Amino acid sequence: MAHNLLKGKKGIIFGALDEKSMAWSTALRCVEEGAEIVLTNAPIALRMGEINKLAELCKAPVIPADVTNMDDLKNLFTKSMEHFGGKIDFVLHSVGMSINMRKGRSYTDLDYDFSHKTFDISAMSLHRVLQTAYQLDALNEWASVVALTYIAAQRVFPDYSEMADAKSMLESVARSFGYHYGFKKKVRVNTISQSPTKTTAGSGVKGFDGFIGYAEKMSPLGNATAQQCADYCIAMFSDLTKMVTMQNLFHDGGFSFTGVSAEVIEQMEK
Repeated sequence: MAHNLLKGKKGIIFGALDEKSMAWSTALRCVEEGAEIVLTNAPIALRMGEINKLAELCKAPVIPADVTNMDDLKNLFTKSMEHFGGKIDFVLHSVGMSINMRKGRSYTDLDYDFSHKTFDISAMSLHRVLQTAYQLDALNEWASVVALTYIAAQRVFPDYSEMADAKSMLESVARSFGYHYGFKKKVRVNTISQSPTKTTAGSGVKGFDGFIGYAEKMSPLGNATAQQCADYCIAMFSDLTKMVTMQNLFHDGGFSFTGVSAEVIEQMEK
């Protein structure tokens, strides 16, 4: 059910690849709640994914941008403001990629050139996005920026490898830039730590299917879906959360604060 929570607002959605993407679900919900959006992803992802289908559904333009390229990001924000006829009210950063994981390199045998690319794409890209918007004065006062993260930034999940380090850096960037942007323009910057979700990227993590079942048993409310994550993003983009900034917000059915569940204990005792 739509409530027009984003009526009149304009935003940029990074990272929609296919229907499994949390960014895809969020884009649809933004439009349903009355927003206008611009879609963006890396040129290679645009070729591999189905973003043109989403663009048709959302009646949104697609502007390619490599998040590690400052010229691309400047072009993205400039053209988005031209398209909207004004500044931007919200941004979703749903970007992450580990070359070491793709290549099967373990955490104790990382290729550091790969790691540098992982951190640049998955974490420093948020700083690049925010710095570009800050310097172009592209965001309206009380705009909202949300980046998607994961609890591996706080806890060890062995097969999540260097992405855990990247998510830690991502959350730090959100806090640090959120401080400066808050004083400068009342812009709020937060991260949402989502349950393990069956996206194209998430499914590439070793042992993912087993872990998603474990998280379901550990979480009092169960795992949050991509659609439910989209709902939470809508709340964070709306004016109902104007005083929330520099926070890492767990959206995981209670997993983050559950030591152990009765269901997991019962399974271990079998």
